[in-house]
Formats: sequence, structure tokens, C-alpha cells
Amino acid sequence: MVGSDGRGQIILIGTGGSISTLGRNGLDLLEYGDFGRIVEPDELARLYPEINEHADLVVFPFRAVPSPALTAVDWLQLNDLVHQAIEAHPAAKGVVITHGTATLEETAYFLNLTLRTDKPVVLVGAQRPPTALSSDSGLNLVNAIRVASSPDAVGRGVLAVLNDEIHSARSVTKTNTYRLHSFRSPVFGPLGVADPDRIEFHRAPDRAHCPDTPFDVRGVADLPRVDIAYSYAGSDGLAIRAFANVGAAAVVLAAVAPGKPTPLEEQAIRDVIRAGVIVVNSCRAGEGRVVSVARTRELGVVVADDLNPQKARVLAMLAVRLSKDRAQLEEWFATY
Repeated sequence: MVGSDGRGQIILIGTGGSISTLGRNGLDLLEYGDFGRIVEPDELARLYPEINEHADLVVFPFRAVPSPALTAVDWLQLNDLVHQAIEAHPAAKGVVITHGTATLEETAYFLNLTLRTDKPVVLVGAQRPPTALSSDSGLNLVNAIRVASSPDAVGRGVLAVLNDEIHSARSVTKTNTYRLHSFRSPVFGPLGVADPDRIEFHRAPDRAHCPDTPFDVRGVADLPRVDIAYSYAGSDGLAIRAFANVGAAAVVLAAVAPGKPTPLEEQAIRDVIRAGVIVVNSCRAGEGRVVSVARTRELGVVVADDLNPQKARVLAMLAVRLSKDRAQLEEWFATY
């Protein structure tokens, strides 16, 4: 489907990250986060006057931090802010959220599950700061605003726009530490592209998304603790037990492909499930589903389908608030 740019009002929310960090010089590609300065979204927007060709911005500062500093409490507050901003500016075509790339996919997926709007909500980051030679910051931001302004973006859930590509929040993941093409959607590919002349969508998201989900968290102060245990040859399950002992409501196991725990991890899983902890069986491979088979059903785990471990954690945090029934949880993992 082909969309066209249309000037209108766009809500811009800033959370910090590389896209908003000014480094020491044009070759500062590594330590700008330690020695640079994070700017608020209004100052960031002033760096790129080309934005004015595509939208009138309504700016909402939120955080000015690297994205590893964001927590579930921040996600909840950001969710509330998006709703408040849309309520205050109902004529806005969409919302753009600047975000560090380290955890962008997790924030995007959280909002994809919780927002109660079909307006386009676009997360955007950068692999290089605005001050770097060949920075991707400016064009990524302009393209995110163009996508959020597109009528064809309505109803597609939360999107991520980087490197001229439009990705679904559910499928996108960061695949490289420094390369500009880091953000990809394994197996499925991007939803569309932000070409110089137009915004073009090729397909719709593959799974259900906001606003049609049961995970309304407006006004919620915190979420249940969910941790990730990483599996490896010889893993003894100590991490699973430790997370359960400190109060985790659920543990996501990033198991070896195609989703198998080690023998000692299996014993740990049985023990913590008997104690009332949910165990979500995901995989560390990066692509592919964890399938419900006789072994997983006998263990009592919830299979994560094709969600990577960090996104399985996001859904688990929302899901165990509402239910600890294994069948219900597995249905949500297959749906969202």
C-alpha cells in the first residue's frame, strides 16, 4: 500500500538515547554516552529544520537517559503520557517517541500491547549521535515523523523506524552493536519503507496488537517481577531457582535451540512451578518458534512461540498480572 506525506500535528516524546546525545566531536562514536550531553526533544528537533516540511510538533519531554536505564515503571509512565498527550491533542496525526536503541524493541513491544489508540505510534533511535560524521539521527527522526503522519500507518500497532525501514514492534530486534542496519525483523522482514518520495507499506503486522488487547495498564504503578535465565551447556538451573527465591512471578528461560532446557534446568523448572512460579520457555537462537510438545506440556512451561527472550519477558510481565492459568497464558503468547 502506498502512502503520502501530509503535514499535520505530531506529538514528539523524548526519552533520551543516542539519537538525543551530543558527542565531543564528529568521530566520537563510542564514548558520547559517557562524556556527551543528552538534549531534550525540542532542542533535538531544532537541529533538523527539515522536520518543519512534514509536521507541526507538540513536544513532551519524558526522560533524558540512556535506554538501559529505563525500567518497567518508566514504561508504565510513558504509556500514561502517550494517552494524556493524545487526549490533550486529539487532532494530532500520530506520536513519535525518541529512544535509545539498546532497549527500543522492548519499550515498543510493551506499548504495542498496552496502548488504547489506533493512531500511529512510532519509536525511533539512532546508531550514531547527531554530532557524528554520517549520523543517522536526523534522517531517522524525519522519517519517523513522516511515517507517523501517514494515514496508511493507522491501525498497524506500534512501529519502529530506523535506516529507512518500517518495522512492527513485535518482530523488530537489534542485531548488531554499531552498524546502521542493526534493526531487523527476522523471518518476516520490515512492514515497509520510508523512501525519499513516499512512505510505502508492503504488509500488515502478523499478530494482534493495540488497541485490541486485554493489557490495559493505565494508572498501574508497577508490574510483577519477571527475570530471564540464559541456558548453556552444563547449566545447573541455579539462576532459575535464584530468581524464584527473590520473588519473581515468572522466569523466562532462554533455552538452547529448539527450546530445550538442560536436565538440571528441567529439575529446577519443576521445583519452581510447584512453588507457584510461571516458567516461560523461549529460545536463545534468535529465530524460530518454541513449539508446545509432550515434553513442554509435561513440564508445565508456557511456550513463548517465536518471541525472543526479552520480548517474552515483556508479555509475561503483563500477562501474569491477569492470570496464572497455563492455557490462558499460552493462548496470549500465540496471539500477541
